[in-house]
Amino acid sequence: MDKDVYEQMTDKIMLTGSKLIPELFRAVADESEAELLLAMPGTPEELAEKTGRPVGDVEAACQALYHKGVAFKSYRGGGLKYKMCRDMTQFHDATILWPEAPKAFHDFWQRFMDEEWPQFARLADQFFPKAFTRVIPVEQAVDAGNQQVLDMDSADKIILNAEKIAVTRCTCRLIAQKCHNPLEVCLQVDNAAKYTLDRGTGREISKDEALQILRDCEDKGLVHITMNKAHAGHFICNCCSCCCQVLPLVISEGLNLLDPSRYQANIDPELCSACGTCQDRCAFNAIAPLEPENDDSVMHVIAEKCMGCGLCQMTCPEEAITLQQVRPKDFIPE
Repeated sequence: MDKDVYEQMTDKIMLTGSKLIPELFRAVADESEAELLLAMPGTPEELAEKTGRPVGDVEAACQALYHKGVAFKSYRGGGLKYKMCRDMTQFHDATILWPEAPKAFHDFWQRFMDEEWPQFARLADQFFPKAFTRVIPVEQAVDAGNQQVLDMDSADKIILNAEKIAVTRCTCRLIAQKCHNPLEVCLQVDNAAKYTLDRGTGREISKDEALQILRDCEDKGLVHITMNKAHAGHFICNCCSCCCQVLPLVISEGLNLLDPSRYQANIDPELCSACGTCQDRCAFNAIAPLEPENDDSVMHVIAEKCMGCGLCQMTCPEEAITLQQVRPKDFIPE
């Protein structure tokens, strides 16, 4: 049986077999819009020729699809072209921030995340050798006496080096609503910020406000996550372990969806008072008593679970924790 346009769109974002993604596409695009998306990429003139529609109609439809989050603008090669969202993450993040998205649309997205996403994530874990995102450490936790913090390892420096910054709501918490952590904390940098402001899905902020958002998120135990590239700083997400599309599966199943930072927590047993604050603070279950049967045992780091976020260090009353570099610079792809 031939696939309809919505199933074909689902194939294009590598979610073949999903029963729910075609319905999400259907909620955003009627059939004529869906056919236009399948004809992308192209300029409005090229798309008009492909679809046999007037250029003016195509231009208006492309702008509407861009506003909804299923089409993206590209200026490579000079003129304006439109392209369809390339994967589930783009489709998820952009359409959830569609200003007119009804609650039922958000609820349907969360149904996909609960019912279908875990299996697709397991497939991605098998086929993609390198995670698409990585943890950025809390800067104050790094053992500054023994290593220099590189720009790519520093959320602060990504912000300070940016030309433009915007903030949006966290798409994961917006639809999942499993905690009371703040929503407006997803930082968009440079091109991503320009896209956000052009679509009207976020607001421009100063570097000082962005740095304050980082500090507030660290206080609340949210993990800084960015693109897994050394020279790309398109976004800094501040993620919780309950709503995030990645963290719960990393924590519960160890899926390769998120790379650690280049650092790892280290606990000085001479300073540790065994208060357990760091164990409560760790989202990755990477800290435990060295002697579990001993109530007064000092804490130690389970190396294979530690993601190097540094959140444990911030609340250690004895200042017994530091982050130490354990991975080379080229661990982060160029």
